[in-house]
Amino acid sequence: MADHHSSAGKSENPSPSGSSSSRGQARPPRRSRILVEFLGSMNLAITLLVALAIASVIGTVLVQNEPYTEYLIQFGPFWHEIFAGMGLYQVYSATWFLLVVAFLVVSTAVCVYRQAPGILKDLRRYNLQVKEKSLRSFPSSASGELDQSQEDFLAHTRRVLKAQGFRAREKTRDGETVVAAMKGRWNRLGYVLTHVGIVVICVGALVDGQFLLKVNEWMGNVEIETRSIPESQVPEISRVPVSNPSFRGSVEIPEGASANVVFLPVREGYLVQDLPFRVELKEFRIERFSTGAEQSYESDLVIHDPERDEPYETTISVNDPLIYNGYAIYQSSFADGGTRVEMEAVPLGPGALRGVDFPGRVFDEREIPTPDGRQLTLEFIDFSKVNTQRLLDEEGEEVNVFLGPRVDMRLVDETGAGLYYRNYQNPIPQEGAKYFLSGVRESPAQEFSYLFIPADADDSMDRFRTYLTMLHDPEVRMAVAERSARNSGDLMGGEGGQQAIARTVAMLMQTFAEGGYPAVDAAIEERIPEGQREQMGGLLFQVLNAGLQSLYMEVLEEEGVVAITEAEQRWLEDAVSAINAIHFYGSPYFFRLDDFEHREASGLQIAKAPGESTVYAGSLMLIIGIFLMFYVSYQRVWVMARPADNGTGTQVVMAGTSNRHRVEFEKRFAHLKRWIIEQKNVGDSDTTDSASSKNE
Repeated sequence: MADHHSSAGKSENPSPSGSSSSRGQARPPRRSRILVEFLGSMNLAITLLVALAIASVIGTVLVQNEPYTEYLIQFGPFWHEIFAGMGLYQVYSATWFLLVVAFLVVSTAVCVYRQAPGILKDLRRYNLQVKEKSLRSFPSSASGELDQSQEDFLAHTRRVLKAQGFRAREKTRDGETVVAAMKGRWNRLGYVLTHVGIVVICVGALVDGQFLLKVNEWMGNVEIETRSIPESQVPEISRVPVSNPSFRGSVEIPEGASANVVFLPVREGYLVQDLPFRVELKEFRIERFSTGAEQSYESDLVIHDPERDEPYETTISVNDPLIYNGYAIYQSSFADGGTRVEMEAVPLGPGALRGVDFPGRVFDEREIPTPDGRQLTLEFIDFSKVNTQRLLDEEGEEVNVFLGPRVDMRLVDETGAGLYYRNYQNPIPQEGAKYFLSGVRESPAQEFSYLFIPADADDSMDRFRTYLTMLHDPEVRMAVAERSARNSGDLMGGEGGQQAIARTVAMLMQTFAEGGYPAVDAAIEERIPEGQREQMGGLLFQVLNAGLQSLYMEVLEEEGVVAITEAEQRWLEDAVSAINAIHFYGSPYFFRLDDFEHREASGLQIAKAPGESTVYAGSLMLIIGIFLMFYVSYQRVWVMARPADNGTGTQVVMAGTSNRHRVEFEKRFAHLKRWIIEQKNVGDSDTTDSASSKNE
């Protein structure tokens, strides 16, 4: 796109022999000329275009402007630091990208400056100074001698060229007449439009690429904010005024709330962009597929503009943004807007029946005391009303199951370390049974591991809480252990043996309640010699399971259940598995979601892009220029006529050239030769070829 166009402005005539370069020793080129030639060179242009192409691929494949924590989770610390240092998370506003675009503007502009005058001059120049020797040297040339007079021949030539769409000029000197004709000269303008279009597009990209914001950051007028603080506490140096010509940011507005700022993600932090109006969210709506997945969502907005007498109300959706005074407001996402939740902290140990009710709100936190006197902080992270997941049905096949509302939390201790939890309000069906699910993980980068607490016949946790409370009650454990010992009769040595069994069962049940099966294994290894562990360990586990079964019978007896069904026996197995998993759960409480007051927030993306129209104009110029370059053939024909030596006829030399479609031009030149020199009737020519010639 640079010096490869230099021939456009040159004449077909060779340079005069007396050029200045032959006079004495040539002067060395000036530095300014070297710089101009470098900026307008083909190598630089191709290098810059390749760099932009690579950046565009990266910007398309890699999701842009996400929080750095998301990239850290996705790529890990090592690659995250590399990608962040290269600015790949904000490619189109990265410093190196803007510099590449700026250099491409300069390079292409220099090329246009150097080549456009010659190209534009070539549009009007017919080159009537051509010599006979030059015409005969053309690949497409012909000559002949006609009996026709020169005037009649020239009149015939004019008619033929006009019929074929050529514009012609002629000049007569010393009895010799040169007719110069051209067709498709707008092909030459295609080169100019293509290059100017690239310049215009790049200028628009620079305007919309936060170039001025980068400059202000370099000058120290703007500092990136990295703290997670309320918008009202962001310092003035991290705020961008309304006068900022271009930006693209996002903001989440809860229902019934409003905002007059957007947040601009910048590397590891953000800037706050002020708006000249306030956006209020009246209502947010979601339509879902039968599977529960989001089908579409829309927001009812109210624009409060000081320049308007009345607020402006409208509705936007994913594919229907609002364009308001040069600002584009898009529906980009949705989130929780601060849902109120009613929670119950259910102890996973002694006193499971004595839960504590407390309110909460998403994005807030609450202090939670532990049974051992420690102080924990419960942070409410997110809430989701509709959730679906692929689970196993009674036949073991995966089906899409609605899980109901859930709340995401983080439980933090005094050191700041904590675990993430995801608890569902309703019991979830799984393989023919129902469970209260609670997911736990150490960081957002990990998958959830779930605690399954079996639900009873009333879809509640009452039976599990009763069983857990009784398991942690020493008196109940001893009573159940003694009953189990009496049921063994005289098999273990009378009353003394029964007492020993009772103490063993009670001890095993206490150990299991405090630490699950791992604690029981540790106790066996500590108290039983290695040679007897396998035999005695199996016996002790049987004794433990018998005690847990007897405890379950006590629970069922309180409920008035007489016959134990297969489902109730399965409930015991699930309850024992859940109690065993509590040791790994990491929380002294199961936080049960009791009720909620849902409040949603709409995620809006607001952009100001004054360079958008510039980019569109440049794109139109680029399209027109490419069309002219590839589909319009620039053809030139010369006809030289002078009286024949015998004085009765006309001697003719004819030549032509084309910059594209050389094979087709050879065919056309052959027809022109037949019509002009051989004086064949135009109607005798190939009709199809003639028609195609006119179209071209």
